[in-house]
Amino acid sequence: MIGTPLFNGKKILLLGSGELGKEIVLEAQRLGLECVAVDRYQFAPAMQVAHRSYVTDMKDYSSLMAIIEREEPDYIVPEIEAINIEALKDAESLGYKVIPNSEAVEITMNRELIRRLAAEKLKVKTARYSFASNLEELKEAVEKLGFPCVVKPIMSSSGKGQSVVRKEEDIEKAYRIAREGARGRGDRVIVEEFINFDYELTILTARTVYGTYCCQPIGHVQESGDYIESWQPHSVSEEVRKKAEEIAKKVVDKLGGYGIFGVELFVKGDEVIFSEVSPRPHDTGMVTMVSQEMSEFEIHIRAFLGYEISTELIKPGATHVIKSKIEKFAPKYKIKEIPKNVKVRIFGKPKALVGRRMGVVLATGKSVDEAREIAKRVANTIEVL
Repeated sequence: MIGTPLFNGKKILLLGSGELGKEIVLEAQRLGLECVAVDRYQFAPAMQVAHRSYVTDMKDYSSLMAIIEREEPDYIVPEIEAINIEALKDAESLGYKVIPNSEAVEITMNRELIRRLAAEKLKVKTARYSFASNLEELKEAVEKLGFPCVVKPIMSSSGKGQSVVRKEEDIEKAYRIAREGARGRGDRVIVEEFINFDYELTILTARTVYGTYCCQPIGHVQESGDYIESWQPHSVSEEVRKKAEEIAKKVVDKLGGYGIFGVELFVKGDEVIFSEVSPRPHDTGMVTMVSQEMSEFEIHIRAFLGYEISTELIKPGATHVIKSKIEKFAPKYKIKEIPKNVKVRIFGKPKALVGRRMGVVLATGKSVDEAREIAKRVANTIEVL
């Protein structure tokens, strides 16, 4: 029983109101859910389509709990990582349903917890790693792993705070970058061996009451931790696909709960190496809005509501981001063309910043290569003014 929004409907409280949250809200509203969006700034993309919204620091326990207690949502749906985990745990103990669950949110936002879970408990192949809480420990960890290696904060997002250490003189700088880019207190870092991988994969993995299912592999290109383009399907050998799906399902089933998870993997030859997992729709997965029977956002909503899902691929698709080259409040967009096999999604962010992702172009084609070429070409014609 779902009911009528604003009167007696089921309610989701969306924590984080970016472009992914906007699509979550749209899919939720199609099923008649009441949607309340929360973010740290006003007029965030999901706020523009939600029934109600709040502006607050979601890392603040009291502020977040006050909203939860006032709204009494049926589902609390995190869209970002910068959330007070103790508030989510306490809300869950009070009977609120956190998607997929508070423990999964906590583990996946912390590189130490997810690495220990994957490598030490599940025995999944990962890069070799070590942890450090100060500069001296970092030097010891780098000596242990060797050059080059990668230094990252235990908690951060979108590549913030990470750098490659290629020689001894880089260590102190890397520690400073990690501390500055960390979310919260950033003394502790993870040091990983540098993997010269052939390519990266995202395996969108849906955990439902009917079982755990994987979408076809998604390839992507990143710059400084931010995705630039993605495509589906990414061509892989049957052996690689089988290994990737086995790893994804193993990790996701251990985390538990229902919804979609974005599992990131490195591939080198026929070797598949676990990298990270997000317990929510993934930015590279926006391609599913044109490539699959159901987008990752529809899958997410249906999964935690207890309905059947489909991961069927309909046609090859690709995305390419629209980035701003200027800083401006309330920017405008010059869109010269939208071919019939292209969709443009302007996120509606109220402020443009240099390098900020402001929209995405989605394209289909007879092949992945054709779809990628079209998406990139159209994206490069769109101007943020």
